[in-house]
Amino acid sequence: GRAGQDWVDFGLSEPHIVLFHEPGSSAVWVGGRGKVYLFDFPEGKNASVRTVNIGSTKGSCLDKRDCENYITLLERQGEGLLICGTNARRPSCWRLVNGTVESLGEKRGYAPFSPDENSLVLFDGDEVYSTIRKQEYNGKIPRFRRIQGEIELYTSDTVMQNPQFIKATIVHQDQAYDDKIYYFFREDNPDKNPEAPLNVSRVAQLCRGDQGGESSLSVSKWNTFLKAMLVCSDASTNKNFNRLQDVFLLPDPNGQWRDTRVYGVFSNPWNYSAVCVYSLGDIDKVFRTSSLKGYHASLPNPRPGKCLPDRQPIPTDTFQVADSHPEVAQRVEPMGPSKAPLFHSKYHYQKVVVHRMQASRGETFHVLYLTTDRGTIHKVVESREGERSLVFNIMEIQPFHHPAAIQAMSLDTERRKLYVSSQWEVSQVPLDLCEVYSGGCHGCLMARDPYCGWDQGRCVSIYSSPGPVLQSINPDEPHTECPNPKPDSAPLQKVSLAPNSRYYLSCPVESRHATYSWRHEQNVEQSCEPGHQSPNCILFIENLTARQYGHYRCEAQEGSYFREAQHWELLPEDGATAEHLLGRARALATSLWLGVLPTLALGLLV
Repeated sequence: GRAGQDWVDFGLSEPHIVLFHEPGSSAVWVGGRGKVYLFDFPEGKNASVRTVNIGSTKGSCLDKRDCENYITLLERQGEGLLICGTNARRPSCWRLVNGTVESLGEKRGYAPFSPDENSLVLFDGDEVYSTIRKQEYNGKIPRFRRIQGEIELYTSDTVMQNPQFIKATIVHQDQAYDDKIYYFFREDNPDKNPEAPLNVSRVAQLCRGDQGGESSLSVSKWNTFLKAMLVCSDASTNKNFNRLQDVFLLPDPNGQWRDTRVYGVFSNPWNYSAVCVYSLGDIDKVFRTSSLKGYHASLPNPRPGKCLPDRQPIPTDTFQVADSHPEVAQRVEPMGPSKAPLFHSKYHYQKVVVHRMQASRGETFHVLYLTTDRGTIHKVVESREGERSLVFNIMEIQPFHHPAAIQAMSLDTERRKLYVSSQWEVSQVPLDLCEVYSGGCHGCLMARDPYCGWDQGRCVSIYSSPGPVLQSINPDEPHTECPNPKPDSAPLQKVSLAPNSRYYLSCPVESRHATYSWRHEQNVEQSCEPGHQSPNCILFIENLTARQYGHYRCEAQEGSYFREAQHWELLPEDGATAEHLLGRARALATSLWLGVLPTLALGLLV
């Protein structure tokens, strides 16, 4: 395994997986095709895997794929684990207790008929909510349902247009009767103008205590449904990001529900990405105070979307107005004075988790882990400076032994680990990858990684050091706090080469904030600017002449920080062949690529 990482493979390809992990546990459950894998990642030991077979109770199968039991849901239930799957197009559930599997029979709404269906299931105590259709052939319109608990309810078929559900959550408000369900989704844009985006991103609200309506048309429907548009656009550059990809809710540390931060990852038609941050308080206010889009009469009382105490049903006229005008006019905008994205980027981000952490001196940072479409994870640090958020993209992590698309990611803040799965393997990634930063104290502090600091001659995790460590996260010139005034020079490496041979020199790009330059004597022969996409800055010498022998230095510069990263001396060697030396240089370039690549400031990513 790589530094600080651990991984186990499935032994075969699992095209559809679901990952379940409880914070603080070393166990990771993964549902696959006809089986559940239990991965164990004990601290300081090798990871292991066990499997539990849960094959389909095969009946009539249309084709081979229909016969499979794709596990789509894993959820803790008392002492056991609830497991639900497609079961050859007869969605069913099982309970796993102490290694014994017990069948719960067919359970519509808990698992889809096909693993490709967009499905979301939310558990809250004894209540279960689901977006999964219950009928295979006459349930084409997606609905959000309460399938267990109080009266079963579903959304009207006209309030959402081809929704793709992203995330659902229960929010316990100041009064129990006011508790809300919020769910995030994207849907087809009702505006069919050729200039308009195809998708619109939304947040919907429902009252958790909704009892349905009084009339035959409203008795089985949610009567408190409203939806609002989520805006993620940068007015200064006129860039709009309309397609919601993922949502992560970061609760307020003081328990104030209104201050829960909602991190949304959005993309545009060119697959550029943005992260916008909203507050639950702002979302709640929009639903409580906004007029309804397209409705110009006075609103009925109680107003649409209002939760009523004492289990009162919603009056029919209130339901009719909300059902025919489900969208509020006001849009939900990002937090902060500029109402702009936290950042936007040329990378295509797909999933996000966020860790709120305290650095060595007590400062709070929000660290975002964003998956890319290239199967890597970007580690992005958000810090505060007054009203402004400062953002640094400090590292790109390759989490897998075999590079592949990331299917699932779970954050464990207790163990300070990420659990990441592809179709081939599951990997455990520490949040505090500090040993990858080279360059001594200067390199450690210039990384601006809030998990890491300089202590007793090493770049160490703040969690493994008994006392405070040297850290300098916010300043533009963090290296100036190091005890030694400048970093050590690179050791001189010599190589003898025959005249007229070809050769290249490779310098690992350890920070994409910096400019890397290859200098021969006094001349800059090659320069790699911030944003250089390759893991190495390479100087290629096509035909070695007498003038090209001598000293070559690779120099990294960022602001006032200057470091000599490589120092080579090319010496003439009569009659020698350069082939084996070329191989050596290639091997060196490969060995210096750690699979963990610090990347550039997001200001440079746009």
